[in-house]
Amino acid sequence: MLQAVDIHKSYGDLKVLKGVSLTLNPGEVVTLVGASGAGKSTLLQILGTLDKQDAGEVFFRQEPLSKLSDSQRAQFRNESLGFVFQFHHLLAEFTALENICIPAFIAGTSKAEATLRAELLLKQLGLADRGHHKPSQLSGGEQQRIAVARALINNPRLILADEPTGNLDTANSQELYDLFYKLARETGVGFLIVTHNMAMATQADRCYTMQDGEMKV
Repeated sequence: MLQAVDIHKSYGDLKVLKGVSLTLNPGEVVTLVGASGAGKSTLLQILGTLDKQDAGEVFFRQEPLSKLSDSQRAQFRNESLGFVFQFHHLLAEFTALENICIPAFIAGTSKAEATLRAELLLKQLGLADRGHHKPSQLSGGEQQRIAVARALINNPRLILADEPTGNLDTANSQELYDLFYKLARETGVGFLIVTHNMAMATQADRCYTMQDGEMKV
């Protein structure tokens, strides 16, 4: 589903990515580990079309993403990708249900359809009774699961997660990873997860290690 081939990226004289390649299949959970500064987040930004590589190509379902215009890239992100970050980035003034619906509204989905989809996701993620709570009324683990539901609202084929358990304790971290595996197996969505949590990383279907901008063999 996703293939990165020989990705290079520099900022000025600083070479951040030096020919990185990886693949990810539907329904697969893949983790990416490495020390801070290894280039993991930069690679994730490029894979998510939030940044552009200097050389190399990213393919999604065999289509080169570099050929997309800016508007097509934005549409691709909204329709095919979901993003989960270390900080949940929920909007404090909206309820959990409303936060989940936002990407669907951006995609032009009706309020009724988006609400129904969000309610189903809340039930699926064990938060059926929390939809009308605001983020400040939710635990850290609940907030992150709401962020996952928001990432899933448009039925993406790929979830890109950058340190999604960075602010969670061990129990909540394991619960979130278990949820990722369950969703991958049941829906076929792929997960690429950047993490420093080696205990969680080694549970994945595959684990890539980055060092100094390169994939470590």
